[in-house]
Amino acid sequence: MYTPPFTISAHAINLIAEISGQIERYAIRLEQSDAMKLRKANRIRTIHSSLAIEGNTLSEDEVKDIIEGKTVIAPLRQIQEVKNAIKTYELYSSLNPFSVDDLLKAHGTMMMALTDDAGRFRRGGVGVFSEKGLVHMAPPANRVPELIINLFEWLKEAKDHLLIRSCVFHYEFEFIHPFSDGNGRTGRLWQSLILGKLHPLFEHLPVENMVYANQEAYYNAIQASTAAANSGPFIDFMLQEILDALKNHQGSPLPQSEYSEVRDKVRVKFGISSGQIIELIRHNSSITLDEIADTLSVTRRAIEKKIKELRDAGYIRREGSNKSGCWVIIE
Repeated sequence: MYTPPFTISAHAINLIAEISGQIERYAIRLEQSDAMKLRKANRIRTIHSSLAIEGNTLSEDEVKDIIEGKTVIAPLRQIQEVKNAIKTYELYSSLNPFSVDDLLKAHGTMMMALTDDAGRFRRGGVGVFSEKGLVHMAPPANRVPELIINLFEWLKEAKDHLLIRSCVFHYEFEFIHPFSDGNGRTGRLWQSLILGKLHPLFEHLPVENMVYANQEAYYNAIQASTAAANSGPFIDFMLQEILDALKNHQGSPLPQSEYSEVRDKVRVKFGISSGQIIELIRHNSSITLDEIADTLSVTRRAIEKKIKELRDAGYIRREGSNKSGCWVIIE
């Protein structure tokens, strides 16, 4: 299996730990009384920022008006870009981030009436440009299908943390640049979809807003990774953007009593992530069920059920006795 070249820095490991700690806080934020309003506002920010990075000049208010069906006086192409993005993000819950066919479907919706080959891989040369000029010349068009298939195979089969896989995929996708147009907005959507497999809240986190505010650093990270033939610099950049997005959209803290009540609701709604359990085992193969339950703030019974699912699915096994044995992750 092809493996993209990347290294995980000490900084990236620290960022993953911080992000993991912030995820539940943001999930709780999405359970507050104004959650519906927050989700809508974040969707507007996401669409506006992702398109603005690509040169769309419509404001957040104009994007909001288009979403609400109001008339906006602006270039027809820019209005079409917003309408397409709205339809594409509405597909979020039905798209499989490990499916090449779904990637083509999403691109077809995102670029409908904007390019003649929407939903199809490019057939000519293309490059990545910033305000300073050419950032990267993409591989030849005849290599695109194979490169994308290999990338998706790695994404699905690799055992690396989903945060890492999402960043590596994002960089490699932009490096391949599989479409004649719309690569940036599609790549950012796809990273969001991958992160959604880590936790559903990522559907409602406007990471694109942070990237838009740091466009120069975004392109610098791409250039640095390309120069190093290693996506490590881009991983560091994107993990920091994800952490900043989580921190900047927490809202006002809840009183402690209400915090506990809402936390319990979040646990019921989002459930326990298998990835969280596997990561705990990866860092401590001797960890007990009680320790896992305490770390994730759930009951031992809930962990027993999840452990059984992971064992039955062939992801982990137990070696030795319950007291002195250890967990083994089946790679």
